[in-house]
Amino acid sequence: MKIAAVKAGGGLDNIVVETRPDPTPRAGEVLVRVHASSLNFHDFAVVTGRIAVADGRIPMSDGAGEVVAVGPGVTTLKPGDQVLSLFFPNWVAGEPCRERMGSVPGDHADGFAAELVAAPASAFTRLPAGWSYREAATLPCAALTAWRALMVEARIKPGDVVLTQGTGGVSIFALQFAKAAGATVISTSSSAEKLDRLKGLGADHLINYREQAEWGPAAAALTGGRGVDVVVEVGGAGTMAQSLQAIRVSGHISLIGVLTGWAGEVPTAIAMNKNVAIKGVTVGSREHQEDMIKALETSGIRPVIDSSFTLDRIADAFAHQASNKHFGKICLEF
Repeated sequence: MKIAAVKAGGGLDNIVVETRPDPTPRAGEVLVRVHASSLNFHDFAVVTGRIAVADGRIPMSDGAGEVVAVGPGVTTLKPGDQVLSLFFPNWVAGEPCRERMGSVPGDHADGFAAELVAAPASAFTRLPAGWSYREAATLPCAALTAWRALMVEARIKPGDVVLTQGTGGVSIFALQFAKAAGATVISTSSSAEKLDRLKGLGADHLINYREQAEWGPAAAALTGGRGVDVVVEVGGAGTMAQSLQAIRVSGHISLIGVLTGWAGEVPTAIAMNKNVAIKGVTVGSREHQEDMIKALETSGIRPVIDSSFTLDRIADAFAHQASNKHFGKICLEF
């Protein structure tokens, strides 16, 4: 089979595409022919060496494909079933803990940048009915993160005001989920063209943060000064100060990304005075994914896909991600 692997030290020049023997499913495992994957910031951190992995690790946390064989003892899946990976295969339900957050594909274990993957049957769910492999491959990391941030942790309701940042996969899914739930959405971007596309997806208010550096007070002003109910915070330390300006008293900030850096200054006095709940969110459980799939099937939401690349061009796909010119998800199709 053909695979892509990350060599020691990382870097896009250290991604190699090579041939390895086809895997064989062991007891409790299924063999999946992978048809699609999608790029996430986590994958970018792996291939560039920001997250250290074993030499020769196969990256990519997300995968959608078809079961082609089952190992001894597997009764839940059969050849021909269409399946979708789990970011945390060990997290079935309940609260996150260290034991449940291990075995992440493409990080703690080999991932889905491979034509064939053998993994426990419990590491997969079904695809949403009627979805293509490419569409489904956008869900396990980005969509589930947005789902948990809004629907599980913040528990948004009709009439809430949600602020999203940028035009990456998580932010666009957050916009779609929030609108489907009846919320008002304020979206930020540095590009007038991207802001126009966000408006087309349903964003109620738009802020160009390049033209309006103090976008936090601007967002609060759009609510009559009350502040937004929820912020989907993807930037981290570099954007948290503005998010705290935007949020209402007793509001909820779902902290899901560190795109502006791993650490930095945060005005904790504002968080304290506003009694803000800041909740770190790292993807979700199998139960969350199954709930999200049911919601997607009834909502009519479809993923926004920027572009697709073949496995041979995986380094080009990550270079496109690094350019920050994409709108929505970047996919690999096998």
